[in-house]
Amino acid sequence: MLRAYKYRIYPTDEQQVMFAKTFGCCRFVQNWALGLRKGAYEKEKVSIPYRDLQDKLVHELKEEKEWLKEVNSQALLNALKNHETAFRNFFRDPKVGYPKFRSRKSRQSFQCPQHCSVDFSSGTISIPKVNGIPAKLHRKFVGNVKTVTVSKEPSGKYFASVLVDTGIKEPVPPERNAENTVGMDMGVETLVVCSDGREFQNHRYLKKSLDKIVSLQKSLARKQPGSANREKARVRLARAYEHVTNQRKDTLHKITYRLTHDSQVKTCCMEDLNVKGLSRNHHLASSILDAGFGMFADMLEYKCRWYGVNFVKIDRFAPSSKTCSHCGYVYKDLKLNQREWTCACCGTRHNRDFNAAVNIKKLGISCPTLGARESHALEDPTVDDRHRPKKQWSGESGKVRAMQSDAPVFRRV
Repeated sequence: MLRAYKYRIYPTDEQQVMFAKTFGCCRFVQNWALGLRKGAYEKEKVSIPYRDLQDKLVHELKEEKEWLKEVNSQALLNALKNHETAFRNFFRDPKVGYPKFRSRKSRQSFQCPQHCSVDFSSGTISIPKVNGIPAKLHRKFVGNVKTVTVSKEPSGKYFASVLVDTGIKEPVPPERNAENTVGMDMGVETLVVCSDGREFQNHRYLKKSLDKIVSLQKSLARKQPGSANREKARVRLARAYEHVTNQRKDTLHKITYRLTHDSQVKTCCMEDLNVKGLSRNHHLASSILDAGFGMFADMLEYKCRWYGVNFVKIDRFAPSSKTCSHCGYVYKDLKLNQREWTCACCGTRHNRDFNAAVNIKKLGISCPTLGARESHALEDPTVDDRHRPKKQWSGESGKVRAMQSDAPVFRRV
């Protein structure tokens, strides 16, 4: 099992100079490769293979730009691999977006895949050409160090993320049943509502800090470009944003830890939310991004894999909020601001979020059995007046058959 440990590092002035050189060289290599590929396609409609870019880097570019030899060569090659990965992701899914040129004003990072070590006795991390970097090694690990990623945040803080091969095998999750399964519905008012009655509140950290951030932004705008005072104002603003991010991560880590370490829960089910699509709603975009839906799903997925818990994603088109969890009646006229509703068939009064969590649990149990590593969407869910993209759904939408309590699966008829 591969696990990453992130540590705060405190490099000396000389080490910071070497880091700055490596950041700049890696950024230059990525921009150089992107410029070559973009120019070749615009002029000749051809794509330059990765092997050709690597040969040009080693035999031509490094001879032309002597200062590239001052930094670790493996870091440059790894930057080129990251560039190749960005293109592969773009061709696999154009929604990812075309690779962009790197800027020195954003977060900086480079990777060292070889000859890295961590010394807990002296509290230092060593990478090629930079030995004995002081670090706060607050967590110890046992295993082989694979890669060390050094990064610098906009606030000026340095971090080292150590990827370790622990040699531990991933546990095999148990079989799913109704007793050890929990369904989770995510929302803006309440972050997570579970089918067992637990609720985790949305603290809205960005909203609480918005007045301070606005004040810092105004202060930054008044400063003279290029001045030392402007740089100080920029760092203050970056630290304010960083504080909000750390608050959000801390809360999500605590919630996902409680869900995956509950002895009564062996299966976690949630909806496959389209966070990017939801954030296009200008009325809810800020609240949705502040809640961290995507970050929560990622954390829960890898922690389920670590601790032997099944992780199931329910198709986003399943009408979990509109379906009565008792009789299966579908209330198509349910509006977003309607937090409670009464079933017209059985008369049950439903809380919107809790009812959705119960339906998500039923749908998660009915999915084909998968390991904790995989997530799965229902093969044939109800679209409920909404249509899938053409590449995923063909034909006319059919009528919805009510969901039965003993066989909770939505199907088209």
